Amino acid sequence: GRMSSSDASKSWTTLSVIAALGAAAVARKTVNTSWKAATGKNPPGNPADPDVDIWEAVLWATVSGTFIALARMLATRKVADYYKRSTGHLPPGLERDDQDPAKPAPVS
Repeated sequence: GRMSSSDASKSWTTLSVIAALGAAAVARKTVNTSWKAATGKNPPGNPADPDVDIWEAVLWATVSGTFIALARMLATRKVADYYKRSTGHLPPGLERDDQDPAKPAPVS
């Protein structure tokens, strides 16, 4: 059967947080391993440390940040898809703006 909307909203919040954290942890481990394989060095523990080469710090921040953000976004999308199949609609906050007739059309 279908979940009540408050139960569905609570499960969406819980599932999306767990999926995002899990994806971020896996992504971080993957990036660390890949960085070590590519550079032969451990990733900078703290890229803000002035002793870390600036270009290494910038590259690390860019690569790790992008990869982790992508992993979290993909995990959240999977959970949103599961939620939509379970409830028949997108989770709260993910309804597309242009699908809600009460909202004004986006200005481009």
